[in-house]
Amino acid sequence: MGTQESNEQAQEKAPGTGRRALLGAAVLGAGGAVLGLSGTARADGRDPGRGVKGLPVPTIIGHRGASGYRPEHTLGAYQLALDMGADIVEAGDLVPTKDGHIVCRHEPEIGGTTDVADHPEFASRKTTKVLDGVPVTGWFTEDFTLAELKTLRATERIPANRPNNTLYNGVWEIPTFEEVLQWQEEQTRKRGKQVWIYPELKHPTYFRKLGLGLEERVAKLLRKYGRNRWNSPVILQSFEPTSIQRLNKLVDNPLVVLLSGASTRPWDFVETGDPRTVADLVKPAGLREIASYAQGIGPTLDLVIPKDANGRLTRPTTLVADAHKVGLVLHPWTLRNENPFLPADFRKGAEADAYGDVFGAYRAYFATGIDGVFTDHPDTGLLAREAFVNG
Repeated sequence: MGTQESNEQAQEKAPGTGRRALLGAAVLGAGGAVLGLSGTARADGRDPGRGVKGLPVPTIIGHRGASGYRPEHTLGAYQLALDMGADIVEAGDLVPTKDGHIVCRHEPEIGGTTDVADHPEFASRKTTKVLDGVPVTGWFTEDFTLAELKTLRATERIPANRPNNTLYNGVWEIPTFEEVLQWQEEQTRKRGKQVWIYPELKHPTYFRKLGLGLEERVAKLLRKYGRNRWNSPVILQSFEPTSIQRLNKLVDNPLVVLLSGASTRPWDFVETGDPRTVADLVKPAGLREIASYAQGIGPTLDLVIPKDANGRLTRPTTLVADAHKVGLVLHPWTLRNENPFLPADFRKGAEADAYGDVFGAYRAYFATGIDGVFTDHPDTGLLAREAFVNG
C-alpha cells in the first residue's frame, strides 16, 4: 500500500465510519423492529432531517424506475415510480459515452433497450466485445458520443413479459446522470419532500481499462450538485467491491456492495486474482470487511431465502442477522409481479406476463428482516408493505 493511499484512507476514516454508524442505526432501529416483530413491524414515516434514518423501513426502491409499467431507465419510468410513492428511485445504471459523459442504461450494450438497430447510420457500429468475460454482440455506449445517443429512443427490454410497455417504445430518450440529478432537484422542490436516488456504477473495471473511469466522473457530478455528503439523498452501489472502495475515498455518500449468486466472483476479483466468491463475502468475516468501507449490501433474494431444485423457497439463511450485526443495511433485488420472476410457490398459471401471488412473496421476504427491496412495481411493493406492517 502506497503512502498516498494510506493518507487518503486515514483522511476518509472518520467520515466513512460516521456514514456506517448512521445507516447502521437506521437498520437496527427501524429494521430491528422487523426482526423482532415479524408481521407487526412499524414503517417509520419519512423525515427529511434525518438523512437515511428518515427513510421508511422496509424501504421500497423503484428498480430502474417503475420498470414494470414503462421502459426502464427513462425519465418516464423514474417519474412514475415517484408518482406511485416509491421511497427511492434507482436512477440509474451508469455507463459512459465515447466522449466521457455518464448516461443511464441497464448495460453498455444498447441493442436491447433502444431503437439503435433501426438507425442505418449506426449499422457499422454493431460489434462483439468481451464484457466481464462474456462475449456480447450489439451496440455499446462507449462507441457513441452523447449527441449520437440522444438521437436514439428507449424501448422495452423484455416485451414477452411486458407487452403493454411496448406502447411507450420511442417516447423517451436516454437520460444522462446529470439530467437525473437536475430532475431530482426539480422533483424535490415541486413535491416539497426530498427525492432519493440509488444509482449503480456498471462494469467499472471494464470501463477503467478503456480510459473511461466511472468513479471519478460520478464523484465530480455529485460534487457539482452538492450531493456528495453523508446525508445526501444519493446511495451509490456496484457489484465490484473495489469500485465501492474507490468511491469511499472520493465521496461521503452511503455506499452499497451488490452481491450476485453465491458461487459467482465479482469481476474485479477475477481481474486481480482474488479467489473469493460471493459465498465468502456473505460470511461474517466478509461482511465485516465490507462494513469497513460500505454501509450496506444489495444481495440477490436467493442469498436471503434460497430456492430448492423446484424453484420453491426454503429456509432463510443467517445473512440478515449477520449483516445487521456489523451495521450493514440489506436491500435485496428484485421483486417483480410476473410469474417467471417469482418463486414457484407463488406462481399462478403459466403465462409469462401473468401476475402471480407477489404479495405472498413480499410477506416471506419482509419476514426475514430485510431493510428494503428493489421492485419493478413500486405500487405493489407499497401495498405489500402496508399489509405486512398492519399485520
